[in-house]
Amino acid sequence: MTAADRVYQIIKKRILDGQYPAGSYVREAIIGQELELSRTPIREALRRLVSDGWVEAIPHHGARVVAWTQRDVEEVFELRVLLEPQVVRRAAPRINAEQLAALDDLAEQMEVLCESGDDASVDEIAELNNRFHAELVAAADSPRLQRLLETIVQIPVSRRSFHRYTRSELHGSMQHHSELIRALSLGDGEWAASVMRTHILAARAAQLRPAACDEEVGEPVLRRRLHRA
Repeated sequence: MTAADRVYQIIKKRILDGQYPAGSYVREAIIGQELELSRTPIREALRRLVSDGWVEAIPHHGARVVAWTQRDVEEVFELRVLLEPQVVRRAAPRINAEQLAALDDLAEQMEVLCESGDDASVDEIAELNNRFHAELVAAADSPRLQRLLETIVQIPVSRRSFHRYTRSELHGSMQHHSELIRALSLGDGEWAASVMRTHILAARAAQLRPAACDEEVGEPVLRRRLHRA
């Protein structure tokens, strides 16, 4: 792991833990002094965090943690639950063998990582999940839907959902992927749309669950278990 990778992971973990709350600034000088690093790897890490949507670059001020209100998140999921079932409904009669194979490969990789349960694995699952959904959009062959989703779906919302999942919720998400592939392989758009709706509503429930309820859902939330280890 490079110095920039280490800084990236540390800052992202602190955002997820709430040590860097939404709207706060991540100061290069403070991070550098704390970690005894030059500004070069810190700036590289911050550029990655900006690219991934965790922080935003504010001219003459620095890097600020992106603020997402509950209302913002609710609106994103309301739109996703309308649009993404339509994506797979369109994809069902259009998807080809190569695209199905790509989806199957991505789903298999996520299932393997799901067994690991460490912080890095959750991040890898989130990245593979983004690719999985992008493959579905490509199969739908609708530039309009693609443009809408690129505007609406924000990576941090997706990634934070995975960090809020319990282990059983994460496995449930993997099962949704498998069922989606089965529905698409049979060309059944309505079945695929139904599964996608369930998939997004499950992610919404995990994302919007109050933090105070995390210890009451029957098992430790992945984010808490991992970050306390």
